[in-house]
Amino acid sequence: MEEPREVPLYQSVNRPNLLMGCDREMVLLAALLSAALIFSVATLWSLAIGIAAWVAAVAVLSRMAKLDPLLRHVYVRHVKYGDYYPAKSGLRAEAMQVRKGWR
Repeated sequence: MEEPREVPLYQSVNRPNLLMGCDREMVLLAALLSAALIFSVATLWSLAIGIAAWVAAVAVLSRMAKLDPLLRHVYVRHVKYGDYYPAKSGLRAEAMQVRKGWR
């Protein structure tokens, strides 16, 4: 009898797409907003504030990515469902009432 075939699963295939340890789209959005601030005001103060805002945003986003690299996707899905799936647990949690026109 032959052994079952083993297929290697590489870690890079399942790794989330991060940039600087943060969600790629969020880092690029923070850089775009900071650049817009810097170039629209065009003073030395706006340069300092824009760079500080970008560094702070990268720090916050990297901390979020350490907790959950897919946090943005989970939040977007949560907002999309709205009040359909209330996340409640415990002994006194109420069961969700399904609307009549759920289809």
